[in-house]
Amino acid sequence: MLEGVTLDQLRMFIAAAETQSFSAAGRRLHRAQSVISQAIANLEAQLGITLFTRGGRYPELTEQGKLLLADARTVTGSVAALKARAKGMAEGLEPELSVAIDVMFPMNVLTRAAAAFGEHFPATPLRLYVEALGGVAKAVLDQQCGIGIMGSLPLSTPDLVTERLLAVQISFFAAPDHPLVKLGRPVTECDLAKHVQLVLTDRTDLSKGREFSVMSPRSWRLADMGAKHAFLLAGLGWGGMPLEMVARDLREGALVELKLLDAPPRVQMAMSAAYRADAPPGPAGRWFVEQLKHHAGALEAPA
Repeated sequence: MLEGVTLDQLRMFIAAAETQSFSAAGRRLHRAQSVISQAIANLEAQLGITLFTRGGRYPELTEQGKLLLADARTVTGSVAALKARAKGMAEGLEPELSVAIDVMFPMNVLTRAAAAFGEHFPATPLRLYVEALGGVAKAVLDQQCGIGIMGSLPLSTPDLVTERLLAVQISFFAAPDHPLVKLGRPVTECDLAKHVQLVLTDRTDLSKGREFSVMSPRSWRLADMGAKHAFLLAGLGWGGMPLEMVARDLREGALVELKLLDAPPRVQMAMSAAYRADAPPGPAGRWFVEQLKHHAGALEAPA
């Protein structure tokens, strides 16, 4: 019976788990609720286990269902990657490559990949767009860009296939003359709430109504990472930045890393290459993604 499990069933299973509703899964996949329910019931019979409990208002994953959800995502993701590679082999070279980059992504990895791309595909124009938060996902979903390099934000983007590149270390910083630094001790959340926090804002609606690591009611919102960096250096507030981006400032004493009481010192944000499931990258795009993986791996490798 296991040989009869189909990708379509797995996609319905994933959609039902992510939406916590068979009807919502049907709307996402443009299928009737009865089709979703029957497909999942058939999948449970084929696997010999119960994936969802159905006693309450909404179906809930069983413990077995939670474990198999990760496997189902791996299978569908692998098939998408296979399609991407096959498309690259079968089709000709793209006329140009457009990529949206998250502002948090390490520029040294990007520049190395871009330099290698220029040598390998000298006749293919490369267009890069730097975006923040949901801007990368929107550029790819709207087909403005074929590839996006995005952070692990809790956005609902089921139409995107992602491939992990690396993890970026993010911490909180302030200028050396900022009151939080002058405390001379680890700061508390109450301390942080008394001072202006510089927050990167989303220019799209993808994360509308959500806050990411906002700890102060006194927040200044900036849509540009360069402006946020300049405001931090000027002592106009405190805020989070990728460690790699402010390494020189830390060495020169222009910024100080804040030590938070009862909180991890740094946050790891996973960064991934992303593209539409129905529009995987061609030969140039696939080659560029592999270059990003190569240089990202060198950055993460222990010294």
